[in-house]
Amino acid sequence: CPIETPDGLGLMIASARPGGLGDLDIWAIDRAPGGAPWSAPKQLPAPINSPVADFCPAPFARSLYFVSARPHPEACGGGDIYLSRQSPAGDWSEPLHLPCAPNGPNTAGVERSPSLVETWYGTFLFYSTNAGGANGADEDIYVSVMDDDGDFSRGWLVGALNTADFQDQMPTVRRMDDGGFAITFNSDRPDRAAAGGQDAYYATAAFLPFWWTKPQNLGPNVNTAGNETRVTLSH
Repeated sequence: CPIETPDGLGLMIASARPGGLGDLDIWAIDRAPGGAPWSAPKQLPAPINSPVADFCPAPFARSLYFVSARPHPEACGGGDIYLSRQSPAGDWSEPLHLPCAPNGPNTAGVERSPSLVETWYGTFLFYSTNAGGANGADEDIYVSVMDDDGDFSRGWLVGALNTADFQDQMPTVRRMDDGGFAITFNSDRPDRAAAGGQDAYYATAAFLPFWWTKPQNLGPNVNTAGNETRVTLSH
């Protein structure tokens, strides 16, 4: 789950490398401006990481959306979306668990790759989920809309991006220079480059959240017979 920070000077990943707190932990890599080399990865401290899986980091301004399987009194399923905010001193707040459906985006399944987008007409949280299905069940891309109180709605299926019987996962949305938006995600739909793997796809939209063009395969320069997952566009 690699993803760049908005300023282009940081990279966040999920890793099970030695030295972590649990199954998967979130790590950060930094660099100085001007094309300096990347630093060694540093594990984010508690309360971001926990003894269980913490993954799919999504930095936004001084906030971090991520997915965790940690025990929580309001947990919905095997991996829920959380939000933590960073103070000017660099400390992270206790992660806020987003509500369960039908009052929020989390479900009894596993959510992946939250991606927040702010526009003049609304704030949208894109993500993928199997919505309570068994492990390996069909996963699709959803969107949750922030209300006037700052709370997220239940997730709505983004029909233009999904297939009926295949995995559509890990969306990331970016604002483009022309004022529109691009989404990247991975899928094992039939037009992938080679059987057996997940390929990277993209689509564009002039207006959010539902009006996307037909997803296009990123082609053989990017995709292989293996798995390409959580492809993201640089800011």
